[in-house]
Amino acid sequence: MEQQFQVSGGQGAAGANGGAPAPGTAAIDRGADLLVRVLESEEPVALTDLASAAGLPKSTASRLVSALERRGLIEQDGERGRLRPGPAILRVAERSMLERNIVELSRPTLDALAEGTSETINLAVPGPAGVEHIAQVDSRHFLGAGQWLGRSVGYAHSANGKVFAAFGRAPASAAGATTSRELQSVRRNGFAMSIDELEIGLSAIAAPVRGARGEVIAALSISGPTLRMTPARIDELRPMLIGEARTLSRRLGHRDQGERAA
Repeated sequence: MEQQFQVSGGQGAAGANGGAPAPGTAAIDRGADLLVRVLESEEPVALTDLASAAGLPKSTASRLVSALERRGLIEQDGERGRLRPGPAILRVAERSMLERNIVELSRPTLDALAEGTSETINLAVPGPAGVEHIAQVDSRHFLGAGQWLGRSVGYAHSANGKVFAAFGRAPASAAGATTSRELQSVRRNGFAMSIDELEIGLSAIAAPVRGARGEVIAALSISGPTLRMTPARIDELRPMLIGEARTLSRRLGHRDQGERAA
């Protein structure tokens, strides 16, 4: 369940009886106030101005800012020493924007695969705890692959996870039972398979989706019951999957070697 983190103003969080903040809370509240002010500023802000706006001594503000810098929440803007959002904040914002952009641009691809296969189609991205599914088109069959949106699965036994492991988008330890030989095959052939690995009776194939710089940023998969996803059926679906993954990659700005942008 997603937790909500509420940030109050610079006056400190009141205790349960409306009195003074609990020990340690005031420092957290002041640090959060400084962070919010940096995030909301339209341009990098000087430490002196930040301390003045928050009503804090410069020395106190400096200590709090140093703690925020150590966590990557804010950083100094070059030699001027002004403060701006740090890499930790930017990574979260960039990922959120990236996922929204991928989902919007992937709709024609997902629909085309769903129309051509009648199976469950998923778009996934690598997450800290495993593969995260961000878009899905359900199977037309009564017996399908289930609902994956919002679910995270391990890298080792899922087709999407093997794609990320093969192209360096999963922790080295996450490959688990996936052998180096299998990961080399994924890189060579451009797709991964998971047959009765994640769950008995469930099979899937997945292909990498690349961004403008050529890095693998997502994986596109077709999944269904193993009784339908036979070797012959997988051979039939594989070129369609790889083709649509490449189409989506081009839509995201990727160009194959020798291919020139229009």
